Amino acid sequence: MDIFSLITLCGGLAFFLFGMSTMSSGLEKLAGGRLEQLLKRMTSNRFKSLLLGAGITIAIQSSSAMTVMLVGLVNSGIMQLGQTVGVIMGSNVGTTLTAWILSLSGIEGDTVWLKLLKPEVFSPVVALAGVILIMSAKRSRLRSAGSIMVGFAVLMTGMDLMKNAVSPLADMPEFASILTAFTNPFLGVVVGAVFTGIIQSSAASVGILQALSLTGGITYGMALPIIMGQNIGTCVTALLSSIGVNRNARRVSVIHISFNLIGTAVFMAAFYGSDLFFQYAFMDIPIGPAGVAMLHSIFNVATTVLLLPFTRQLEKLAYLVVREDAGEQEEKFTFVDQRLLATPSVAIAECASKTVDMARLAETTILRSLSLLGAYDEKTAEEVIANEDRLDLYEDQLGTLLVQLSGKALSDEDSRNISQQLHTIGDFERIGDHAVNLLKTAKEIDEKRIQFSGAASEELRVLLGALKEILSVTTRAFAQGDLSMAARVEPLEQVIDGLVADIKSNHIARLQRGHCTIEMGFILSDLLTNCERVSDHCSNIAVAQIETALNAYQAHEYLNALKTGGDAAFRSIFDSYRQQFTVKKEGAAG
Repeated sequence: MDIFSLITLCGGLAFFLFGMSTMSSGLEKLAGGRLEQLLKRMTSNRFKSLLLGAGITIAIQSSSAMTVMLVGLVNSGIMQLGQTVGVIMGSNVGTTLTAWILSLSGIEGDTVWLKLLKPEVFSPVVALAGVILIMSAKRSRLRSAGSIMVGFAVLMTGMDLMKNAVSPLADMPEFASILTAFTNPFLGVVVGAVFTGIIQSSAASVGILQALSLTGGITYGMALPIIMGQNIGTCVTALLSSIGVNRNARRVSVIHISFNLIGTAVFMAAFYGSDLFFQYAFMDIPIGPAGVAMLHSIFNVATTVLLLPFTRQLEKLAYLVVREDAGEQEEKFTFVDQRLLATPSVAIAECASKTVDMARLAETTILRSLSLLGAYDEKTAEEVIANEDRLDLYEDQLGTLLVQLSGKALSDEDSRNISQQLHTIGDFERIGDHAVNLLKTAKEIDEKRIQFSGAASEELRVLLGALKEILSVTTRAFAQGDLSMAARVEPLEQVIDGLVADIKSNHIARLQRGHCTIEMGFILSDLLTNCERVSDHCSNIAVAQIETALNAYQAHEYLNALKTGGDAAFRSIFDSYRQQFTVKKEGAAG
């Protein structure tokens, strides 16, 4: 084996890791935000969590990425620590699929069907099909499928390069003498753990072991401890991801490490203890790629079966290792953890969830400020101001995260979701600003002991009723993704514009008759302006929601088409709201 073989081995490893990354990215895009939804819904019991962890790890092809995702979700307060235990166990089972795929490289035979199963035969076909999909498909899901196919072909090409690079080792006596050191199981565990920790990919580490097994110099006895060590080494990624997170998030890494350490210790004690009595004959038999995959699966499945009944004990162990500090204040969760950016679809889904929280907070803030118009209360006023500060924080943090996410490779659906959120968070924040303006008006009314006339009070009651309705419809439509409800916002916004115009006209008429004062007019004008602006922002939010769903970003054309009266549904909803929210028009003094 010369320097060129070493270069080929490194190049093969690079191809392998790049192919794995490409395939993982494509699979994640195909899954979209459903990953985050599944994590929230299917962690109610250990068996669901186990299946979920296995399924998502198969989808993203990385148990390390799965654990990093869990650290981020716990650090953001989205998941509880206990919910992650079963998912971590499942991810260890799910990662074994990769080894079985890689075992195809060891297929030997001259029949047509066996040749078709060899990676060097089918990988170019898969790559060609994938490239055609990427270049010609219009739907993002098909392009993602193409990326998966290309990633798989590159991964298998890397595996083939590694296999060819290490094949000369079979004839080297020096290599055989080195391998004799691995008859010591403890050394095998250490080497497997260190090597996997360095490259931070148990799949790549297993792939290299499978490539080495093709030389015929690796036995079952040598491979088994190395495989156990590889499972420990993959925890390095989780350890690195736990730097700078809260205690609960650090405990996720502890559970991951504990699971693999305990499994390795029990497995080694049981297996090598029984080997002293039974002298397993297969230990000295050369192992192939399929044998490596089998041992990898047996170890992970057996460890999972062993420890699944002890999920609560593993959680308690994590609390013992990462203790609460006496007298320390309770930790705050990160808004949306930066680690989630590694899985954009999950981060986008969580940003969407936070945007819904922002919508509900904006509605609550306006309602609190409107309640002050009748009875000013300092405590409620402070709550309004605090909520407005929170809305500012939402906009700042969500905006930063969404801009970061927009620079990543995304599916069309994820791109549309980011666009909708970027269009709406500013409107929600501005609604909070108008809530503060209404608060100031309410305070002025209270301090100056201002009383509106009976007619003006009735008009304001109708207007505020319409404002509460448009806020409720907008929030529900946004939170539920209900387009039919979103379509009700713009007609109501037009009704509110008409109400504001009528109330202003009536005020001028009362002013001319001497039934109202200039000072009251200023306050009324402030109220009307803020109510109208809030309804405008509701309209912007609903239009952005409809545009995103229809994938047509032409707000002016959409609104103009509605306002010209050509839409029968719009006219029907408009007439319904106009009958519900109307004020009597007063004539000017004659």
